[in-house]
Amino acid sequence: MKLINKNVDKDGGGSVTLIPEESEDMWHAYNLISEGDCVRASTIRKVQNESSTGSSTSNRIRTTLTIRIETIDFDTQACVLRLKGRNIAENQYVKMGAYHTLDLEVNRKFELTKSEWDSVALERVDMACDPTQNADVAAVVMQEGLAHICLITSSMTLVRAKIDQSIPRKRKGNVQQHEKGLQRYFESVMQGILRHVNFDIVKCILIASPGFVRDQFYEYMFQQAVKNDNKMLLENKSKFMLIHSSSGFKHSLREVLTDPSVVAKMSDTKAHGEVRALEAFYTTLQTEPAKAFYGPKHVERANEAQAVETLLISDNLFRIQDVQLRKRYVSLVDSVRESGGDVKIFSSMHVSGEQLDQLTGVAAILRFPMPELDEDDDSDEEKIIKSSRLRWLGHLHRLQEKDIISRVTFSKIEDLLADGTGSEGYVSPGMEKIEIDGGAVKACNGLSIKHDDDDPV
Repeated sequence: MKLINKNVDKDGGGSVTLIPEESEDMWHAYNLISEGDCVRASTIRKVQNESSTGSSTSNRIRTTLTIRIETIDFDTQACVLRLKGRNIAENQYVKMGAYHTLDLEVNRKFELTKSEWDSVALERVDMACDPTQNADVAAVVMQEGLAHICLITSSMTLVRAKIDQSIPRKRKGNVQQHEKGLQRYFESVMQGILRHVNFDIVKCILIASPGFVRDQFYEYMFQQAVKNDNKMLLENKSKFMLIHSSSGFKHSLREVLTDPSVVAKMSDTKAHGEVRALEAFYTTLQTEPAKAFYGPKHVERANEAQAVETLLISDNLFRIQDVQLRKRYVSLVDSVRESGGDVKIFSSMHVSGEQLDQLTGVAAILRFPMPELDEDDDSDEEKIIKSSRLRWLGHLHRLQEKDIISRVTFSKIEDLLADGTGSEGYVSPGMEKIEIDGGAVKACNGLSIKHDDDDPV
């Protein structure tokens, strides 16, 4: 993002003029703009002219409008931000108060005016305009017939291509059809990498899969590179890393990013910082539950005691339209920083951010235990459900880490817990009736997860 002008007064009101230079900048713009803000940008307006004879003609005119935002829509695939609102500035083509929709795109300048720029919004501007923030990691998560090619930036995970092809099964005495299908699939993945990965920017390309699919693909890709003298692949061979994942779905990125060999490559990126913070939260939840809490009420009470060491908060909470509620979360962030705590603002476009959103979007690791936070005005039943659900999430997280259950299974049970099914702390009839792959219930039984009122062990 290019900063053209910044004019914010002491009271917090003012404007900034920005030019988005890449797709991720549109995500930053989406997080910056709220309903009630004013945006000034160049646009196309259809204008009707009536002649003296009564006939009318219409022309498309380029003009500059300032609108007060009422509706915000972000197209994550096309990376286009559509802003609808009423015109608030005099214009020869558009009446005051008339509705118009502005399309903000890459390389199109816009001016954003707010009545109050809070600390989170100003930090977002600084981060967006930091030239060191780049999409320097690419990842391909794959399994036979399925692959997702992703770019991992500091704020979001962009799925650039999905390859989904049918591969014939191996048949006794005839494996030719299987081999041909596999080669077609590998060729599609290779072409996807060449099309969507900018090797001049990307420093590391992760190839992840269960089994030996990644090794077979890697071997095929560089055989083809030698055969066709593809210098781009050959010159960047050292950037490729082969990593284990449980599936070829996007969800598997979380486990890929926690692999120790990947950590060394990504130790200075925001994406890795988020993953590591969430890992620390789950670990603390298992070992010292009185030092890990989630939900606004518990986290705010911990902050009042200056006990928050690390605050985990989703950027979704800063896009809510309730101004007072947004100020409440901004105040929480400022207060934690003032007391020396570390604040991790998770992107809801990252896998780790999606997980945090399932825990209300706000969680905290404390400096010291505060068991009294559980002794609030909740009913005994609510306390049991909250405690059990957290223990289940932490336990499932460990199972998935050890490959005892797949990421798909993890997501299914996680969704059930979020819906309240099975939240009493054991495998309830509602969960047993759901078709869950990989025999998850048996895996849980094997690890002494009980089918009674006891929490998972």
